[in-house]
Formats: sequence, structure tokens, C-alpha cells
Amino acid sequence: MDPQAQSLNNLIQKQHAGILAMLSERGKNIFFPKRGILSQSAQARGKNINASIGEAVDDDGTSMHLPAFDALINVPVNNVFPYAPSYGKKELRDTWKDFLVRKNASLKDMLFSTPVATCGVTHGISLSGYMFVNEGDTVVLSDLYWENYSLILGNGYGADIRTFELFSDGGFNIQSFARTLSSVKQEKIILLLNFPNNPAGYTLRSDEVDPVVHEINRLALTGKKIVVLIDDAYFGLVYEDYVFKESIFTRLAGLHENVLAVKLDGPTKEDYVWGFRVGFITYGIKNGTQELYEALENKTGGAVRGNISNISHLTQSLLQSVYSHEGYLEEKQKKYAILKSRYSLLKETLSKSPYPDYLDPLPFNSGYFMCLRLRKGLNAEQARLHLLEKYSTGVIVFGDVIRLAFSSVPLAKIPELVENLYKACVDLC
Repeated sequence: MDPQAQSLNNLIQKQHAGILAMLSERGKNIFFPKRGILSQSAQARGKNINASIGEAVDDDGTSMHLPAFDALINVPVNNVFPYAPSYGKKELRDTWKDFLVRKNASLKDMLFSTPVATCGVTHGISLSGYMFVNEGDTVVLSDLYWENYSLILGNGYGADIRTFELFSDGGFNIQSFARTLSSVKQEKIILLLNFPNNPAGYTLRSDEVDPVVHEINRLALTGKKIVVLIDDAYFGLVYEDYVFKESIFTRLAGLHENVLAVKLDGPTKEDYVWGFRVGFITYGIKNGTQELYEALENKTGGAVRGNISNISHLTQSLLQSVYSHEGYLEEKQKKYAILKSRYSLLKETLSKSPYPDYLDPLPFNSGYFMCLRLRKGLNAEQARLHLLEKYSTGVIVFGDVIRLAFSSVPLAKIPELVENLYKACVDLC
């Protein structure tokens, strides 16, 4: 093991011994290199002659670039072309941390890490696998889940994926959740929570949060080490007053010394910049110290550097500029209102006769999506193909569940979407 990794492990052991047992072997071995090229380049910064930089620099000291880009990008050259830090741009990381507190008032007096930039939430999930998942470790998630979870954590890191039933009696299935968690015999459990859920479009009701937290705490009290990956990709897109408005990270980051909360989020869906590929990973644990969090940030930054080097400098700079714009929140609210109107109309339309005769919606209250099952023994995949061929309508099928992305359907076409689905069912009966 590299001495720099060992030094970080010793620090983690001293500050919070339980976290060392949560790290994967990769996580234990990774570090952000403070010596070698990076260290020597930092020492050379500002010198009269600097032949240490692995970038091309023009004679005036600015980053060498093609002039054709100047007419396309209205951002200072040095906020575009040089490499960004592997941790992410410091000002953007600080801004996002401030946003977390503004959006989650419960974090105001809580100590948690400074977010490390990732290449979207997908990369954040992969980094979490790198940091915490050994081959054969168990990852628990709901039976309705984004397929990338199994692709990354199962296929990529060799995790044993175990699922609980998401719904029961019109809400979260706490019995299945508790039963599945208790079935894991290993000392460490990786739990992945995703609210709003993809594909179900469901966020915990306010009265469902305590039972979930209670079950996690119950296991922690038995000595289990629990790493909770919290996929908050759709954070803030909730459309009902009864929904829990904060991230469940707020309830887990200070819950127990055996529970490490790992928040995965970013502007992709929150700020409608899917192609920017910027996300964040943030850590919180009871009695976590600044030194502990800096060690975890160091390891995460090292994993970024050893994997993709760094995140896009341009997109980070663009985000930082927009976040300081006085119209930012108002513009964001307008987009949210569009999504909420589509959600409301879809919910209303599905409840109208005769649609319930064929369409059985699963609970939904947030996000981009909703799911339904077909009644009368109809086959979801046959219905999907029939919709494509006869009604020029595309949907997604997971087993016997159909996912509708109301996020991508104009308000005026929501009734037509439901009507086409109904007609396809009638045709197939």
C-alpha cells in the first residue's frame, strides 16, 4: 500500500474507526497524490519560467486554444481550457454546499463534507462502488430501480444486488424494507435509496421517513456497518404537500456512528443541464470531524484523478456563473411549474373513466416518471410494441410495469398519451 494511502487510513482510524471497515479494498488503497507531478507543479506555480505544466500555453500566458472557440464561448479563457482540479472547482463546490443547506434547513448546524465534483450522478454511483463495494458485498435497493445501479454496482463491482418491494397498500413497503435489510448477514450493508424514485416517481411521505430511519438505526445498534447511498438526482421535484421535502441525507448524516450517508446529486435534473455532466458526492456521519471529511474527500479526489482525471472545466464555470445570476431561482421555478402541471394533469386524467378499467397506476408524487400495470392480464411488452406501431407512442417497460415519462410530454399531449394507452389495451383484449 502506498504510504499516502496508509497515512489517510491511519487518520480515518483515529478520527472514526468504523469508516475504515466500510471502505472497499480499493477505497482503502486510494489517495490523492500530494507528491510527484502535482506537488512539483504546485511549487512551480508563479515562477518566471514554468516548464512543469502538462498543458500548452500561449506566449501571453493564457491557455493555448483555437480562436474559433472565442466566438462560441463567452467565458474567460482560463475558466474554460485548463484542467479543472480533480476535486472540482473550489468555488462551485462551496456554492453547492451552501445550496445543500439552503434546500435542507436541517443541515444548518450539521458538520458534513464539502461536495466533490463528479461527472454526473452516474459517475458518483460508480465512485461509490469504487470506494465502498468489494466483490460479494450486498447492495440493497428497491425492486423498482434504475438499471444503471445493477450495471455499475453488480456487473462493474461484483456486488450481490438484493431488492425489497417498494410499495404496499398505496405507500412505501416498510415491512419488506426491514425484512430485506435484516436478511443480510454480512457485517457491512450498502443500502441505496432513490427519492424521487426512477422509475416510479415516488418520494417518501413525511410520515414514512421515521420508520425508514428507525430500521436503519436498529441495524446500526446491532453493530452493522451501513453505507447509505442516497441518489438525489431528482431532488426538489416534488408535487404534493404531504411529501418529505428535504433529502433523507438530513436524517441519516448524524444518525449513528455505524451509518455513513453518501449524498449523490447535481444540477443534471435540478437545473436541467443533462449534457453538462456535473454532479457531486457528499459525506455525513455522526461525530464526523473536519479531518475525517477531508480524508474522504482526498480519497474521492484520488479516485476521480485515477479514473477520469477531472470534470469539465467549462460546464463547472458556466454553472457557477448562472448560480450567481439574480434571475436563477425565478427561471428554475418556471421550469418546475411546467413539470408540476404535467404531473397534475396526468394524475387527473388517469383517474377518469374508463381508464381505471385497464390502467392501474402505482403511487407517484414527484420526479419525471410514473409507473402503471395493465389490468385484464394484458402483457406490457405487447402493449408497448402496439403503441409504437399503431399509435406512434413510445413508453418504457420493466417486466410487467410500464413507465411514462411525463417530463418529456407537452401538457397538451398528456390526455392523448393516456387515451392511446387505453386504446392499445382495448385492441389487445
